[in-house]
Amino acid sequence: MGTAFSAADILLPANTDMEKWAVAACDQYTGEPEYWARVEKRVGNSPSTLGLILPEVYLEETDVDARIDRIHENMKKMLADGIFREYKDALIYVERVQSDGMVRKGIVGAIDLEQYDYHAGSDSSVRATEATVPERIPPRLKVREGAVIELPHVLILIDDEDMTVIEPCERVKTDTKPIYETKLMEGGGRIKGWLLDHPAKKSVFGALEKLSDNEAFNKKYGLNKFPTLLFAVGDGNHSLATAKEYYERLKAANPGQDFSNHPARYALAEIVNLHSPAIRFEAIQRIVKGVDPEKLMEAAKKKLGLGSELSNQRFIAVYGGKEQLFYIHDKTSELSVGTLQDFLDDYTSENGGKVDYIHGADVVRHLAKRDNVIGFILPDMQKSELFPTVIKDGALPRKTFSMGHAADKRFYMECRKITR
Repeated sequence: MGTAFSAADILLPANTDMEKWAVAACDQYTGEPEYWARVEKRVGNSPSTLGLILPEVYLEETDVDARIDRIHENMKKMLADGIFREYKDALIYVERVQSDGMVRKGIVGAIDLEQYDYHAGSDSSVRATEATVPERIPPRLKVREGAVIELPHVLILIDDEDMTVIEPCERVKTDTKPIYETKLMEGGGRIKGWLLDHPAKKSVFGALEKLSDNEAFNKKYGLNKFPTLLFAVGDGNHSLATAKEYYERLKAANPGQDFSNHPARYALAEIVNLHSPAIRFEAIQRIVKGVDPEKLMEAAKKKLGLGSELSNQRFIAVYGGKEQLFYIHDKTSELSVGTLQDFLDDYTSENGGKVDYIHGADVVRHLAKRDNVIGFILPDMQKSELFPTVIKDGALPRKTFSMGHAADKRFYMECRKITR
């Protein structure tokens, strides 16, 4: 039977400075080239995942194709030089000490891309939590095509309120030593990883199967005959979508070939528990530039039935030196952010204006002081809302929430071969 999550043949470097080996996700610090310059200087000539990824800060550089060629060459050289030790049929229990001191626990293994669909309306057991932007896939696909190994920064959420899957793995610490342990550069905290033995792996897979039981799933969320959503992609959806796209193209280019056990069918990822205290959701706010705030708000009042009467959806509008709380009564989504985004998309397509996505209410207040700018401050999304909303609405609107700060995103550590 099983689920979409399984063990994998995992590669880790041997006899390597692990602090220099592990670097932040490629889609972080895209507005800070100085961050990546510091990382490059820190790494020097040491073996590092920096040489195996394309930080997206460089996507618009003229030498991007040459960078990708070097990535592919580096991968082949590392394999040829034998720097890796391979852990066959492995799951790795991970503890990450975040920059805030909280410990995020997870398990690294493989996701079956046959059971993942990032498109709107998906009913697969592995789904995107936010809308996937198609334009973000081609640059990553250039890296995936020609790559012989993959590195994950994907974090996948499970809704395991009783903590039956990941948390029991902590017992491994009493019997075994970590297979890696290091400080992470640039304020990234610390990380340790332990190899799970056969009984621990069996326990993980058994607990996941119980979570995937369709009857229990529907009862849990008060639904009727909805397909089970077991894995919700919290971070790294575009990277997972790229792996899926690569795999589908590979199948299409080789009709009749058996891909049931092809390494490209799977992608490394770390599963984490939605209910972990270390997992925090922060709202991503909005501003709209190039509009008349008064006219926009008049339209919003009519379209959304805004008023002062209490409702479970709300936002604060910031413009003209004032702030006002509005409750939404004519909803188009399960969440405030979804209803607001639907309206803003329609309004700007008809009337012009540009929506920008902002971290921090104070930044919104500052930017909304400018002419022809209006800001919207949204409530933080509750973790309990995530799975029910994805189940009922599909993928959430883009830029719905942030799962922690850039320094706490997953650093590259484990690798896996994706070619035969």
